[in-house]
Amino acid sequence: MVYKWIDCIQSHLPERCLLCGARSRAAHGGGLDLCSDCRDDLPRVQRPCSRCGEPLASGDLCGHCQRQPPPYQRTLAPWLYAPPLDGLILQLKTPAALAPARTLGRLLARQLRSAGAELPDLLIPVPLHRQRLRERGFNQAALLTRQLAAELALPWRADLLGKVRESADQRVLDRRQRRRNLRDCFVCRPLATGCHVALVDDVVTTGATAWAATDALRRAGAGRVDVWALARTP
Repeated sequence: MVYKWIDCIQSHLPERCLLCGARSRAAHGGGLDLCSDCRDDLPRVQRPCSRCGEPLASGDLCGHCQRQPPPYQRTLAPWLYAPPLDGLILQLKTPAALAPARTLGRLLARQLRSAGAELPDLLIPVPLHRQRLRERGFNQAALLTRQLAAELALPWRADLLGKVRESADQRVLDRRQRRRNLRDCFVCRPLATGCHVALVDDVVTTGATAWAATDALRRAGAGRVDVWALARTP
């Protein structure tokens, strides 16, 4: 697999806090390249929607999920996409992605354990279109998934779900337009009937990508799909 080269590189990654630059191993947060102060500064989602993870002022389900429940069962995204975490997530899309992928994967795994997340049968990263993959050289969601799989002792596959159509820039679209933009973008090879899949991404914005990818996973045989991500936009 193309990600095997990460093993030999990770042993030479710098032992420093990725946010403040502290070099002392004692400053690291229990095997993380984040000191305890920076880790405590990560913005938490205090009251997420139990279905899509959107931050709520009160209640258990957001208005969108009450009106039209998404096809995925649960979203676990512990942090807000806000400083200082947003800068660390942006590093996942640069050539220096290995260190943040290792740290963020470990950090997310710990949060999933503490939240009592039901472990799936398989982890699958949200794929990039082949053109975007050629441009970047790697899929940041796959790097994150690989680390999660190692931490949680779960199988993962990056070759089952594919993005077959490049979509317009999602940043300029509203929620409804994003859903329409991603329709039929994803295809999935057959899965074990009724299997439980966790779809892994770095950030959930409106949930449109997760919705479209989940549709493809369900058509391929998945019985339950959860969404695991680092952050949720407010």
